[in-house]
Amino acid sequence: MRPLSRTCGALAVFVLLAVVSPVVVTADEGDVQGQISVYTGDNAVGYLQPLANALGAALNSGFGYSAYIPKTSFHVSVEAPVMGLFFEDDDRTFQATAESGFVPQPGTTSYDVPTVVGGSEAVIADGQGGAQFAFPGGFDLNSFGLAVPQLRLSSIAGTEAVVRWAAFETGDNDLGNVDMFGIGGRHSVSQYFGENPPLDVAVGVLYQQLEIGENDFGNPFVDTSALTVQLQGSRRMPVGFMTFEPYGGVAYESLDLDVEYADSNDEAVAVSMEGENSFRFTVGAGLNFAAGQVWADYNFSDTSNFTFGLALGNVGR
Repeated sequence: MRPLSRTCGALAVFVLLAVVSPVVVTADEGDVQGQISVYTGDNAVGYLQPLANALGAALNSGFGYSAYIPKTSFHVSVEAPVMGLFFEDDDRTFQATAESGFVPQPGTTSYDVPTVVGGSEAVIADGQGGAQFAFPGGFDLNSFGLAVPQLRLSSIAGTEAVVRWAAFETGDNDLGNVDMFGIGGRHSVSQYFGENPPLDVAVGVLYQQLEIGENDFGNPFVDTSALTVQLQGSRRMPVGFMTFEPYGGVAYESLDLDVEYADSNDEAVAVSMEGENSFRFTVGAGLNFAAGQVWADYNFSDTSNFTFGLALGNVGR
């Protein structure tokens, strides 16, 4: 069984980087929907929860890597933030209950079975009357990564706009169409602290929508919306021909994920879930040049993740 979706594309002529690497890291669309087709309700949520958590952690990352926003000027940058995480042992299994029509052995209330990122071997449960039920395996994933093209424009009254967009077909052997759009803005708070504030401070909000694949009914297989509200502080310190900029921040975030698929009887099943992250704390640093910036950070939350990236444009010193 292959792992879930790898997808590459160019990020304009400026950035030689994958546009979206693994929206579920490499897998056949039919395999994913086929695996989950035996599940409904809480079992479907338990099976897919690590995916929702990973998508939420990744999508809500990479929004701000510097709190410096000039009060008035024209700054533009083409950016490639890369977000990743490693799955933990707790992400690989969940407690599933018997599906309708299967009666477990007396005293058995749940089964320890793979999630979508867990082991690929199915778990065969013995029920009453000699019946058996196969809880499907996962795709044996250790990590998850997402790279998103991003455009940043500033500045009017210390305010900048951020746009994310990607749309492409992964091919017949992958998850299908991927459509993503995000829009947000950030505002300088430190501009009200005087001419030379000791710390740059900015607040921002980013909203995103992501659709993946198509089910048997012509609707998106996965339909996701994400929201993050961020407070960030940073300080630029000259180092030769560049500046070194440590930064930190706190953010509120949410992710709503809807999945629609056909069950084993070809009936439509719709499942909704939320990412488990609500708040995150970010610590990172960047190097600023006249024509760009590089940065890296780590995000502490229920589902922690890391981010690094490259920005090309007049956003540096």
